Amino acid sequence: MDACTLGDLLDAVGGTSVRLHTAPTGLAVPVTEVLLYDAHAPLPRVPGALLLAVGVRAAAAGPLVRAAAEAGMTGLVVRGPDGPTAEAETYGVALLSIAEDTAWHRAHLLLASAIGARPVPATGGHGDLFALADAIAAATGGATAVEDPRQRILAYSTVPGQPVDEDRRQGILGLQVPAEVENTEQYRMLFGADGPLRLPALKDGVLPRLAVAVRAGGETLGSVWVVDDGTLAADAEETLVQGASTAALLLLRARAAQELARHQSSDLLRRVLEGTTDAATSAVGLGVEGPIRVAAFVLDAAGLPDAEQTGLRLLDVVRLQCAARYGRHACVLVDGVVYALLPAPGGRHRRLAEDIVARAGQSLRVPVRAGLGEVVAGLGEVAGSRADADLVLRVLGPSLPVATIDEVRPRVTLLRLAEVLGEKRELTEGSWRRVLAYDGEHGTDYARTLVCWFEAACDMTEAARLLAVHPNTCRYRLKQMRKQVGIDLDDPDERLVLWLQLRVLAGLGPAAAAG
Repeated sequence: MDACTLGDLLDAVGGTSVRLHTAPTGLAVPVTEVLLYDAHAPLPRVPGALLLAVGVRAAAAGPLVRAAAEAGMTGLVVRGPDGPTAEAETYGVALLSIAEDTAWHRAHLLLASAIGARPVPATGGHGDLFALADAIAAATGGATAVEDPRQRILAYSTVPGQPVDEDRRQGILGLQVPAEVENTEQYRMLFGADGPLRLPALKDGVLPRLAVAVRAGGETLGSVWVVDDGTLAADAEETLVQGASTAALLLLRARAAQELARHQSSDLLRRVLEGTTDAATSAVGLGVEGPIRVAAFVLDAAGLPDAEQTGLRLLDVVRLQCAARYGRHACVLVDGVVYALLPAPGGRHRRLAEDIVARAGQSLRVPVRAGLGEVVAGLGEVAGSRADADLVLRVLGPSLPVATIDEVRPRVTLLRLAEVLGEKRELTEGSWRRVLAYDGEHGTDYARTLVCWFEAACDMTEAARLLAVHPNTCRYRLKQMRKQVGIDLDDPDERLVLWLQLRVLAGLGPAAAAG
């Protein structure tokens, strides 16, 4: 594989995640690895490395630029919008930056994944694992399977003529090892062992196994299993240890590729939601086409101490449920809100949102709300559906945690009207101010009486009921208000504007007015 260049790296993660400020030696320079700066240790000489300026403010990173250049490094990554661009150009070091709120360990994982990842094969990223399983099977003489820590079968050998049993057949058919108590005990023993284990048959008709855990840096990545019919090669255990080492490298590479693909998909989806990318290109990148709707999910709790981590867990819940329902997902976390693209038809979208809210609330122990935007014709109109979903979130509450835009259209319309009216001086002036001022000076209830009267469709008896007063009291208040404040309640335009201003600017809804 060709070496990763700075240009390759920016193609993979550039844009909203990583910003290039300057590249004095061009974009074709190699990028070999990513290092975290440690102020208490000498800076190593690592040609081609990117140095993350951990603990150093961007404005004060000039000396670090020079040190990176002397160490032969390709570039320096600072956090924040500014940086020592002049110094970078002087010393021939590329200067990049990440967002101010990006954690350094996340930046390290993202950049390292982009540098180390290779194209994922069409077999789902595990094509090399199948070749490895065949190689182990041929060398040991037994049918081989590679599994992840959850006993899902990632790859299996296809060497002809090797004996197999029913457990292997069923496992391959379902790509999952049968969940049995005896199996659980064998996995516990295997993951606690330092090397290969020979495991006895668990029942009649099943052959013994030779197995080894796959580990990297103390983390268990999976396991490799070989069917043992008693004729395995003498060096089968040694072969299996070497195979596990290779499997670890392949699994780490696949993880890096998946992490990079997920980042690229998330970055593309962000731009789709913002309406800043080409719809046709995005449809190919996201694998989404046709009518679609945006669903937005948010934690209904302020001041969570671990809000960022809880938001990521909410993202995982939404991804899992969307994948289970549609076989794929397009989900992203943006500013604390999880957005998901739900393909049409939209009849079951609300039910899915309700399921996610219930599951997420139970697993996260935090209430969750969900707003669903309008169904739109395609990705080119997704920004509008996202705006709808955001508005829905703003009008939801404990009594209504999930809603579509159509279900709360009057509420969101009034919400937007309040914003529009508040932006224009001429729309905030009028008789509503005189009514509120008179109430404040004389202790009257004219504003509350008006809103209840409007709510009752100008029916005096119903308005009196809402106010819990006698109809004559309500009638007297309206008469006095006409006289004292000078409002013409016979004018329908006056009534409409007055109601709107009291409702959306003064915040006197029916419940507040009647209270």
